[in-house]
Amino acid sequence: MSNGAAKSGQLRLALAQINPTVGDVPGNSHLIAQQISKAHQGGAHVVVFPEMVVTGYPVEDLALRPSFRSASKAAITGLATQAKSEGHGDLVLVIGYLDEITGAINRLGQPEGAPQNAVAIIHDGQIKARYVKHHLPNYGVFDEFRNFVPGDSSLVVRIHGIDVGIAICEDIWQEGGPVAELAMRHTGLLVVPNGSPFERNKDDVRLALVQRRAKEAGAPLAYVNMTGGQDELVFDGDTIVVGAQGDVISRAPQFRDALEFVDLELEAHTSNPDLVIHDDVVAPYQGAPSKSAVRLDDMSEIWEALVVGLRDYVGKNKFSSVALGVSGGIDSALVATIAVDALGCEKVHGIALPSEYSSDHSLADAQELAINTSIHYRVIPIAPMVASYLAHVKLEGLAEENLQARVRGTTLMGISNQEGHLVLATGNKSELAVGYSTLYGDAVGGFAPIKDIYKTDVWALSRWRNAQALARGETPPIPERSITKEPSAELRPDQKDSDSLPQYELLDQLLLLYVEGDIGSAGLIAHGFDPALVARVISMVDKAEYKRRQYPPGTKVSVRAFGKDRRLPITSKWNENI
Repeated sequence: MSNGAAKSGQLRLALAQINPTVGDVPGNSHLIAQQISKAHQGGAHVVVFPEMVVTGYPVEDLALRPSFRSASKAAITGLATQAKSEGHGDLVLVIGYLDEITGAINRLGQPEGAPQNAVAIIHDGQIKARYVKHHLPNYGVFDEFRNFVPGDSSLVVRIHGIDVGIAICEDIWQEGGPVAELAMRHTGLLVVPNGSPFERNKDDVRLALVQRRAKEAGAPLAYVNMTGGQDELVFDGDTIVVGAQGDVISRAPQFRDALEFVDLELEAHTSNPDLVIHDDVVAPYQGAPSKSAVRLDDMSEIWEALVVGLRDYVGKNKFSSVALGVSGGIDSALVATIAVDALGCEKVHGIALPSEYSSDHSLADAQELAINTSIHYRVIPIAPMVASYLAHVKLEGLAEENLQARVRGTTLMGISNQEGHLVLATGNKSELAVGYSTLYGDAVGGFAPIKDIYKTDVWALSRWRNAQALARGETPPIPERSITKEPSAELRPDQKDSDSLPQYELLDQLLLLYVEGDIGSAGLIAHGFDPALVARVISMVDKAEYKRRQYPPGTKVSVRAFGKDRRLPITSKWNENI
């Protein structure tokens, strides 16, 4: 091993921003092998994959199954062997996978089987080292303390004379820990595989984070993230490489698969690596110019997240098509448009279900939406079905109103069973928050694309999507009247949402603080909201928890979505208004 002053060296990184599927170990392995081949063809020295890419992420309690852990370990060994047999053995592979502590004794308080979130360092057909994630997030949507045992050792690998430090996702979000230790070890490059889900405005937070960590380590940092949808999560890519001073060297597209090649000139340190793969630097070569993809604006990011979330939920769960009730209102129009962008119009079935209270303009707006988007469209009047039901069971008032929604829900689910469509629920976050939906009625479905979108953002996204169509010379998909008319469930004569709810502009401001900020009654009043309004809205939100538990999954885009992000008891005597 050489000694003396540091010298410079070069590395060509291939950063594999790809879309694995949870549990599809053979499919993910094939995808990884394809990227290894492309990286080799592109002259890379190192190819880096996202966190847990072999198994997909998050695996949740699959990590506790011995058979699943064995499949992951067999796959990582198989990838090492395959890479060498296909002539890619000189590449250094950094691949995330599920490992375990062999022979660990099960004990209370530790996940059974001692699973570990790990990265394998592979060269010349062999797994030369592994790194285990230290910091296991246990907030928001994450339950990693439940599923993994943390690592406690840093890892530095010398690759072509460059000392490369490894960390995994949450390891760089926490102060100190692996990054501080790697800084003390004088690494020449930090490589960080990630499974970091999308949230609104998170891309700016990520960039600031990697810049700060690179400065702390005094070395460039390559942050590699996955893409695609997994249940309610969407991974947006946004792979980033920054220099030692935080300057952006490369940034990959958002929400798109990519194999990004980045040439770096680095300091070849003589620290004390845990593993030496190559001691000598590569011969000088002409590196390709770095590039960064154009950043998406706020509305574009949200739209892409909703489209990818629905596309992958449908595709990865092997549905062939979707169906939804189209009422002529803004929510169903927005969901239909998202579905068309995600799946194509030929896979989207819109079904109008008018009752005796449905207005002529609502049916006309539903038909206009179908024409604008070219989706399949049919009309099934529900008035005869409702009348038949009421002839046998006496229901009045709210119960009669809700019956109409339940007949619609039953009709949609019947068509789903008969024709094999996935039914999309069309409710938004504002309605879901205050319980303004009918169980087994408009809440039915297998997926809810806009369940994390407040009503005011429903309008904003609809206007944005129409503007995008106009800019491309296309017909705007969403009828203008669906956007401008006052919202109504049309379950009784002249009904308006405002009969039961505050104006959405005001309601959404309050919900944002209460639901996502956990600001209580006194804090909301201090923000200037009327005390009576605060008491009313908090009461509606708290009483609707049982409804939200029965609502379909849907794409998370906010900092705090209903579901895994916000876990409250259904039965609770706590009253925020006291």
